[in-house]
Amino acid sequence: MADNIQQPNMQGAPVQPQQPVQQPVQEPIQPSFDNSVSGKKDGQTKCPQCGSTDISVNAKKGVLRCNYCRHEFQPEIAAGMNGDITKLQGVWVGKGASDIQKGEQSKQMLTLKCTSCGAEVVIDTKEATQARCHWCRNMLSIQNQIPNGAVPDAVLPFKLTKQQAQQKIEEFVNKRRFFANPKFKQEFTTDNIMGVYMPYMSINANTHVRLEGLGEIKTRQYTVKRGDHYYTYYDADEYKVGREYDAAIKGLTIESNTQRMSNDKGETNNIINSIMPFDMENCVQWDANYLHGYTSERRDTNVNDLKGYGDEKVRAVARYSINDTLGKYDRGVSWKSENINIIGEQWSAVYLPVWLYSYFEDKGNGQGIKHYVAVNARTQETMGSVPVYMPLLLGISAIIEVVGIILFALMMGVKNGYKFSWLFLLPGLIYGFSMYNKYRNKNAKHVYETDTLQLKSNIKGYDTFNRKRKGLSNSMIEGCNNKTVNGSNANKVLNAVTGGNALGTAVNIGLNTFLK
Repeated sequence: MADNIQQPNMQGAPVQPQQPVQQPVQEPIQPSFDNSVSGKKDGQTKCPQCGSTDISVNAKKGVLRCNYCRHEFQPEIAAGMNGDITKLQGVWVGKGASDIQKGEQSKQMLTLKCTSCGAEVVIDTKEATQARCHWCRNMLSIQNQIPNGAVPDAVLPFKLTKQQAQQKIEEFVNKRRFFANPKFKQEFTTDNIMGVYMPYMSINANTHVRLEGLGEIKTRQYTVKRGDHYYTYYDADEYKVGREYDAAIKGLTIESNTQRMSNDKGETNNIINSIMPFDMENCVQWDANYLHGYTSERRDTNVNDLKGYGDEKVRAVARYSINDTLGKYDRGVSWKSENINIIGEQWSAVYLPVWLYSYFEDKGNGQGIKHYVAVNARTQETMGSVPVYMPLLLGISAIIEVVGIILFALMMGVKNGYKFSWLFLLPGLIYGFSMYNKYRNKNAKHVYETDTLQLKSNIKGYDTFNRKRKGLSNSMIEGCNNKTVNGSNANKVLNAVTGGNALGTAVNIGLNTFLK
């Protein structure tokens, strides 16, 4: 039996579907982000000591400062985002996450549309009358303004300074200079990085989960020789597994700008997704003062546009969260029946801070790729895409492949060499693929299931022995899905192969020495 699992009334009995919660419900959690309560207008804060609205941000201390009387004070925490999720029922939408009113236009906060790349950039006209696009660095014209829509519910202030972000970006790029495009290496500079507030939706969710399936524990592993080949087989004990529990999901973040969610081959937008998660518990009430010195993007989606996508992520996190009770199933678990009921949801619009470097790789004929290197301005997580000089990468990969084929031929002449000779068939292709992924990070993606905060409670379950199985050819149970994630860790694995172990380091040192 799994540790810390209660077993009343679940001894192998079939799990009945959970009845959905009827809506509306009594006394639901309904967070309030009405800035008028604190006397704000469009997020403008008054000094509690003198009443001045000339407020700036002291990023080092994380406080607001009055530029008139020099009084420093704490910002208002976004309390509505930190309520008791386990009591959340129904679907509640923060004021800032409400449907965008296209006719609404703030007198001070304007959104300008870039005529070069189409990005939409929010500026504070109190501070500046012109701005530069943080994606393609084109100067923006105030003649191309569009309606702002609703201001966000909360903002997570910048914590990382520009100098610190520059250092992180330089470290990232310097590890990828060898195969980088020569023109990129010549033009690379971090002087033009920009601080950007990206629009996200934050979801808190209260869920009830019931799962049933099969799990296997390996009891034996052995090798059998048939002719000139060896085969590995496994014996295992099979169990019927059931789990029922409540899961509270906190601060699940998804992009709310459609251009950042796209997978256009000319963009590397996945870079922005991959630097999550953020420390959402430190969000503060929306205050326009936090935009001073930074640019921001406009949310262009509503809750209804994102709800299906968001609910899919919520269910994935809730399902994955029970894995800490399944440790003994070393061959995995195959869930056959799932019922994940979202009892309550809270949607909030938030601005999250990112330091962004951009570079356009011109492919000719007006074609090209926009490469980004992004730094999470709270956690320092850094990810990016660097242009690859393919002639050099293909040349080095070809050399490695030829050496591998030669070693393959030599191994075939050694007694029992065929056991290992296949390792030398594709070294050039493997190296080229891994290095390309290390530079481009096309598969880099935030893994919601492992990175989102969650709290389980009221856990019940059963682990009933079913049968012994022998002579299995797969190392994992057929249909194993308990550890399936939507995010990709392929880039982390490949980086470990080429840059994080002794073999990869030796190969890179050898190549550099050979080419000098």
